Amino acid sequence: MAKARRGFELGGETIAPGTRRTVDLPVSILSDHTPVTMSCHVVHGKRPGPVLFVSAAIHGDEVIGVEIVRRLLRAKPLSSMAGTLLAVPIVNAFGFINHSRYLPDRRDLNRVFPGHAQGSLAARLAHLFMTEIVARADLGIDLHSAAVRRVNLPQIRISPDNDRLKELGRAFGAPVMIESRLREGSLRMAAEAEGVDVLLYEAGEGLRFDEFAARAGVAGILRVMRHLEMIGNKGVPRRHGAPALCRSSTWHRAPVGGLMRAYRGTGDIVEPGTVLCAISDPFGEKEVEVICETTGIIVGRTNMPVVNEGDALFHVAETRRSAHAEAAVEVLEAAREAAPLFDEDEII
Repeated sequence: MAKARRGFELGGETIAPGTRRTVDLPVSILSDHTPVTMSCHVVHGKRPGPVLFVSAAIHGDEVIGVEIVRRLLRAKPLSSMAGTLLAVPIVNAFGFINHSRYLPDRRDLNRVFPGHAQGSLAARLAHLFMTEIVARADLGIDLHSAAVRRVNLPQIRISPDNDRLKELGRAFGAPVMIESRLREGSLRMAAEAEGVDVLLYEAGEGLRFDEFAARAGVAGILRVMRHLEMIGNKGVPRRHGAPALCRSSTWHRAPVGGLMRAYRGTGDIVEPGTVLCAISDPFGEKEVEVICETTGIIVGRTNMPVVNEGDALFHVAETRRSAHAEAAVEVLEAAREAAPLFDEDEII
């Protein structure tokens, strides 16, 4: 006789198999005595399976991930799920409340992992997330966007030479998958040191909603869950081809300051000699063109027309041949044309 599946323990609470619950994990108390928590919604399936965490708003101004988690938790396939989903829509509540990327101590939370129980505010929050969420998971998906005044094409970033993440990144189905080195103090580095692989999803802009980025994020997470056999095929959007795998990327920067007129946008294919933009002084007397130096696809760009010398303007994921970039654009266009994933009460 098979042993009964046990409940999932988190924050002193037990979530029974086949149920779901939001658990508030105490973080700190503000100077005015207001308590701050990190809330995790646990979906504990009736059947055994992997434990997956999905996190957003490690940077408090990256709100698109919060919307992705909200939609994910309403997705019908989760009603008969195997394994366990740990969904944390807002990791950095301090930054989220203040519309800021950072914590009140001006630290970047994604540079202090794994943290310390007796350290700074950032270190304590990182430690709480590592011990309560990451350490209990088999895999993570961390949701990000570009900073304020920049925008990113939906993309997956994976650790170099990690075949498992490469397979899961293909399952996610974003147009582009970039091998990106681990940064000291990042969640990805700390998690992988604990044996937990993390897919990093980048899309959209800080403090802005982007419908396509949100749909692509929800669809990708559901595809990964299907690949892990946590959910069935029903209700999971079909993948539109394979993403372009890029092993490097380049930022093209402003050679001078002035007013920028962009000629290219995210998702555009570029090659050496492509004119990305022109920068002129306010009088129009001097003008400098910014020329692309690599073959690839634009995965990020600034939205600011006023630029200073050295500002990052266009982020190009490099491909060996333009055909690889064209394949990514085909995936992008097919995904844009696919039927949107509406909540039931949003269908008119």
